[in-house]
Amino acid sequence: MSTKLPPKLRTTLLTISLLIAGFSCKQTNNPPPIATTGTPSNELPPLPNRMTFFESPCDLTDLDVRERLDRELLVNAYFQSSTSLIIKRSTRYFPIIEPLLKAAGVPDDFKYLCVIESNLSNVSSPAGAAGFWQFMPFTAPEYGLKISNEVDERLHLEKSTQAACALIKSNYTLFNHWINACAAYNRGPGGLMSDLKGQRVEHFFDASMNPETSRYVFRIMAMKIILENPKAYGFHISPKETYPPYQTQKITLTTPITNLSEWASKRGFNLKIMRILNPWILGNQLSVKSLPCILEIPRGKGQFKSPHTL
Repeated sequence: MSTKLPPKLRTTLLTISLLIAGFSCKQTNNPPPIATTGTPSNELPPLPNRMTFFESPCDLTDLDVRERLDRELLVNAYFQSSTSLIIKRSTRYFPIIEPLLKAAGVPDDFKYLCVIESNLSNVSSPAGAAGFWQFMPFTAPEYGLKISNEVDERLHLEKSTQAACALIKSNYTLFNHWINACAAYNRGPGGLMSDLKGQRVEHFFDASMNPETSRYVFRIMAMKIILENPKAYGFHISPKETYPPYQTQKITLTTPITNLSEWASKRGFNLKIMRILNPWILGNQLSVKSLPCILEIPRGKGQFKSPHTL
């Protein structure tokens, strides 16, 4: 059973509480807490009229193109936690992705497609897509990616990047244009072809698309602009605070491992580290059907402190 205080007494007690709180802040030299937005403190740079995208000049003077790009720049510049993580992860994963794109003859800017697909992490979508490049389970085998109860090579960064390059180049063969090839990664080549033909246009910028695909290319353009000049967009992240590449060595496995935890322990690390370095391994064994395969294991013990002691 509660007892209600008279209104005047409640007001008096509230006033005393506020005075005590203010005195406490002064005593500790800490100012009272204030609301923060978590957004960049500086004003965003003006949109350029042109930019290089997929190694070609891209005109941004069209009103609709500018506004669609502006939207994605605002969304990502003011989405501090997500974009900060992308900047930190890029120093670990771009050195792996960039040489593979170059070797396949795919423009370097496609690494930003990977960014907006997964935020540079091995995520899974509600629709079943997985990995940095978000391959669907029925598409992955077409591009040489194995999926079984033991392994899922959609989560293998090098192999999935090579598969993505093959898919992108296939799109380019159809459209002879990198921006259209990029849009087709989201829409599907058949869907994009149908949209362009039905509307009697040739370029993604001229087509009326579904909301997701309509934003897709501009999200990639926005991430390119921000990641190439993060400080201009309020991201002052010290190089010391970015994530370093893993220090690993590769070994070729030709015989089965029935217990990966035991196998790793004998080599001075554990299953957790094994899966960090080889996220495509799903279980605790690698049988004959998963062989041969290349494993990455720690090189030295500088980055991982296993085993920890209680």
